[in-house]
Amino acid sequence: MKVKLWGTRGSLAAPGAETMRYGGNTACVQVRGDDGTILVLDAGTGIRRLGENLPRDTKRVDILLTHLHLDHIQGLGFFWPLETPNLEVHIWGPSSTTQDLRTRLTRYLSPPLFPVRLRDLPCKLFFHETPCDECCIGEFTVQSAMVAHPGPTVGYRIHNFAGVLAYIPDHEPALGAQKFPTQPAWTSGFALAADADLLIHDAQYTRAEYLERIGWGHSSYEQFVQFARLARVKTLVSFHHDPGHTDEMLDRLTEQAARSAAPAVKMVAGLEGAEFEI
Repeated sequence: MKVKLWGTRGSLAAPGAETMRYGGNTACVQVRGDDGTILVLDAGTGIRRLGENLPRDTKRVDILLTHLHLDHIQGLGFFWPLETPNLEVHIWGPSSTTQDLRTRLTRYLSPPLFPVRLRDLPCKLFFHETPCDECCIGEFTVQSAMVAHPGPTVGYRIHNFAGVLAYIPDHEPALGAQKFPTQPAWTSGFALAADADLLIHDAQYTRAEYLERIGWGHSSYEQFVQFARLARVKTLVSFHHDPGHTDEMLDRLTEQAARSAAPAVKMVAGLEGAEFEI
């Protein structure tokens, strides 16, 4: 299982000289199997460059959306497979209490927000609503579950013969807890992350920032390390960087978090372009 980060920023794209190493594109991660299966986790602005690097003979792509906040779908209309006749594009993501996934996405992929309507795309488009029963996509087995974040939001657990990847980019597991971490059974996202070889997880705030943003659906660096230790993950990747955090600031936060996580968990920085193999 090969994993590549194409967009690591949260909330808003943040290009600039001060964000070049960690990247300015919003959430998008590619997972590739040995059999050629391609999973795309979220469709932030990073999905455009991901698409440009896909083989032109690609026959199927599966896009797994965690939720429909704009930073996670903004790049969808610029993903070339959607414009390719006969190419299968499967989109997975949460419905709401009143609208199915197709209807929710149509609100974005239609005028005045976007010039091309979802119904006019020439690809073979399929929709699958999450959370759902465990499913198989190529060589991967995929599980999904709701997590603590405003609006319908899921995280994903993806595994094959090589190991387990957990992807929870927008997550506030400490919400409502008098003391965090608490018991695993009461912790949002625990089952998705438990014993994962690689966990890509929300680390948007400093401790001080989090105290001013409780309920916004994100984690501090301290909480994301605590969650990883609770879940017994092997390698932890910081993700969903705040648009106001520069490379220099993120270096400091990463160094502090890595010291806190060790030796139980290996913590690494979520840099745009970083690659991992499980």
